[in-house]
Amino acid sequence: MILSLCPNPSIDSYARISGFFPGGVNRISSLEEFPGGKGIHVALAIAELGVSSRLLGFWAGGSGDWIRKECTNKNVETAGVDINGNNRKCYTFISENSELNHTELLEPGPKLTENDFEDFEKVFKKEIAQTDFICMSGTWPANAPKDAYARLVKIANANHKNVILDCTGEQLDNALQEDLLGLHLNHHEAKALCGSEDIEILRQFLGEKVEMIALTRGSEGLDLAYKNKIINARIKLDPEDIISTVGSGDCLTAGITYALSEQMELTEIAAWGAASGTANCLNKDLGMLKKNDVVKLLKHVQIKDYE
Repeated sequence: MILSLCPNPSIDSYARISGFFPGGVNRISSLEEFPGGKGIHVALAIAELGVSSRLLGFWAGGSGDWIRKECTNKNVETAGVDINGNNRKCYTFISENSELNHTELLEPGPKLTENDFEDFEKVFKKEIAQTDFICMSGTWPANAPKDAYARLVKIANANHKNVILDCTGEQLDNALQEDLLGLHLNHHEAKALCGSEDIEILRQFLGEKVEMIALTRGSEGLDLAYKNKIINARIKLDPEDIISTVGSGDCLTAGITYALSEQMELTEIAAWGAASGTANCLNKDLGMLKKNDVVKLLKHVQIKDYE
């Protein structure tokens, strides 16, 4: 079983709208809703890849109930802490207006109390007994401790569990005080962290704190640094085949974690990561992949040593 953390779940929506008129009435013509949040995308992808998947999060109100039900329907078991308020909704506008198309609108979500996080730590300590691999992804609700991930990573390390982290900002800075098996960043996040998009500079910056670094570079693919080697994995995809890139990085994280749990070699880990991230682009459901697409794409992964 692989455990995924999604501290700030959401309902992700495709909202179709013809245009936007400030100060006027704007009507959404249709709405498609999906369980969302980075950790949820990871958990759903892991389940689709055929591994027992469990999800830990904060669940609030009717939105939280809906998200959990949808995850259960997609073979992801859920656990966590019930809190006040409602889990957030995130809208992606679909429009023939090019300036509006794929614009995102994100709600803030619920707020935590001090007791909420303490309860979450207690649940986390129980849940990690069932797994060797833990994916921690995304933002936290308001009022969460600034070192929330760091505290959970420390607990995981004390119990000899492998953590793959995907986050940014102060949470990342604090988490890097602890040792990590893996860290996933895109090139923008890498530059914000160490001032460079170069995988070698990033590896030097992180030193021995992170064993494996997955750096995603858009159309340039995945740079994977692991066990004193760096390789690039890339799949050339026709732009016309891309339906949505939302959640591709999360699906890539899932593919890498799956390969690690299966004790695959470096090139296979990179290939599963690249194929899983790309498979998400072929699926209209936000942040989700289909295993059949991943298997087909594995044959088209281009692997080369980093130069």
